[in-house]
Amino acid sequence: MGIRPGRGPLTASTAGAGLLLALVAPTTAAHASTAAQLRIDQVGYLPTDTKIAYLMTGATVSGEHWKVVDAAGSTVAGGTVTTTSRGSWNSAYRDVYPIDFSKVTADGSYRVVVSGAVGASSDTFRVESAAALYGSLVTDGVTFYQNHRDGKDVISGALNRKPSHLNDASATVYRTPAFIPNSDGGTGDQISGNLVPIAGAPRIDVEGGWFDAGDYLKFTFTAAYADDLLYSSALALGHTAPASLTAEAAYGSSWLNRMWNPSTKTLYLQVGIGAGNETTYYGDHDLWRLPQADDSDTAKTDYYAAAHRPVFEAAAPGGRIDPDVVGRVAAAFALAARSDAAAGNTSGARTELADATSLYAMANTSPSGTLESALPSAYYPETIWHDAMELGATEIARAQQALGDPGSTSLPYLKQAATWASDYIAHDSGKDTLNLYDVSALAHADLAAAITSTGSPSGLAVTKAALIANLKSQVASAAKTSAADIFREGGDYANFDVDSHTFGFISAEALYQQASGDTEFAAFAGEQRDWLLGGNAWGTSFMVGEGTTFPDCMGSQIPNLSGSTDGRSPIDSGAVVNGPNGTDNFSGGLGSLQSGMKSCERDGFTAFTGHGGEYVDDVRSWQSSEPALDMTGSAILAGALQESLG
Repeated sequence: MGIRPGRGPLTASTAGAGLLLALVAPTTAAHASTAAQLRIDQVGYLPTDTKIAYLMTGATVSGEHWKVVDAAGSTVAGGTVTTTSRGSWNSAYRDVYPIDFSKVTADGSYRVVVSGAVGASSDTFRVESAAALYGSLVTDGVTFYQNHRDGKDVISGALNRKPSHLNDASATVYRTPAFIPNSDGGTGDQISGNLVPIAGAPRIDVEGGWFDAGDYLKFTFTAAYADDLLYSSALALGHTAPASLTAEAAYGSSWLNRMWNPSTKTLYLQVGIGAGNETTYYGDHDLWRLPQADDSDTAKTDYYAAAHRPVFEAAAPGGRIDPDVVGRVAAAFALAARSDAAAGNTSGARTELADATSLYAMANTSPSGTLESALPSAYYPETIWHDAMELGATEIARAQQALGDPGSTSLPYLKQAATWASDYIAHDSGKDTLNLYDVSALAHADLAAAITSTGSPSGLAVTKAALIANLKSQVASAAKTSAADIFREGGDYANFDVDSHTFGFISAEALYQQASGDTEFAAFAGEQRDWLLGGNAWGTSFMVGEGTTFPDCMGSQIPNLSGSTDGRSPIDSGAVVNGPNGTDNFSGGLGSLQSGMKSCERDGFTAFTGHGGEYVDDVRSWQSSEPALDMTGSAILAGALQESLG
């Protein structure tokens, strides 16, 4: 979660304001930066891919030559740069020329070189198999999850992680707090008044889990979504899945089990608070520190932010729970059951399936008002829920099938899943695509598979053909946007979460292709990968460790404080950041450094601001360079599904 105030005096004008308040002027692009640029996918291409490099120039060019050079320096392909520009990116880069080098199909390392009136050379890239190309997205993505574990079972790794928040093993449950509205009338993250413990509620063990983003909060909503992606990735890869992937999925579900008490019918929504109140205590976002420091933090103002992190209920024990979070958590339990059933752990699978069904039964399927996915809801403002319930019911049915239960057992959940899918198609379709807030693509694909495995029973509210058609419409919509974009990006880089959505397009294409056998959008999926991994105006990969240039100064505490004095090393491999965002989000500057924050910024990207999108690689830039569980999980799923196609 990226709304992070700077720490200052505990006054109404500073605490929990949501943005760093000491503002600095934004950097202005220098016209000296208009030297020609050559953009490519810095990681690589499949032999069969359409391979496009992008030559960005400050003025119209004609007669330039290009060549592809292998590792030995030999030219393996070449030609003349087309005179047809795809359009102007900004005032400095008035033309972008595509260079098609798809004829290069042999495995190996290459670079593209342009010569003539302008000259440019690309980063080195590879042509390789699907397992090699996409496998690194999976393994590096899992490393990010390992790096962001909380509790006693951390993995030291490159970031030298230490056990953290052991006090979470005996946490106090509090009443849902009230939040002070923002000046625009929206929900703020600053708490009104004091936190009040729930009388008679026992202390609970919520130790473990993953940090949500660059902060140390833990949300059931995002952890469940992440776990759904990890398990789905492992199941897609089958016996070729790396052991670390399955182990990390199990780590996630073990924490979710602590957040669900089936005997009292209580689901806990989160651990920690982002901001404090007006005058007496801070929240997590007000501190910048390594997580192992929290348990010994005795500052009175840090009581709830560090050593005594509060826990909140999703609903009172036995009460109905908002369906958006129920569906995701139930799906995670059911996916864990499928995974254990495949591994021969029938007893464990039965327990996980029981957790899934008991939680699923508590969903409030007639919700009114705001869906509470987090506290405050503004952190993760969810507006739809049929997709989540479809996913939960579908995965329960598939887990029952995996355990060999008779068809009569899974059919009721199959029917419910079909009803939720029908409701989604009727009321929610077209509002979003696969990401944290919309899991319909994953649900549709698995429901279609479940329908097939049960012999396509009659009486379902939706047909397999309708599911596949809706899945296709999501991919086709993004492909239409991509066709009109200079760099073939299908998402909105003037809005939040473009990287997560774009990895979602890659996943959705694979899900559609598997369900239908149609390869119409295969090239589109490759274009989205290219954009994410360097073939964009900024010339950077948005996944740490992938490619030549990648996020180096993320808005994330552990890598910032675990490395050298410049905050740049070691790298948090596999982390996916938000990516480019609307220029309005940077109009006030980035603000001053928080107390304890190491200065870290990489210059040079401002020259490539264009089409309403800006990218900043700076530790202060939660707008574009903060990583998160859901964003990295989307990369893992995209890699696993595309690798399974290959």
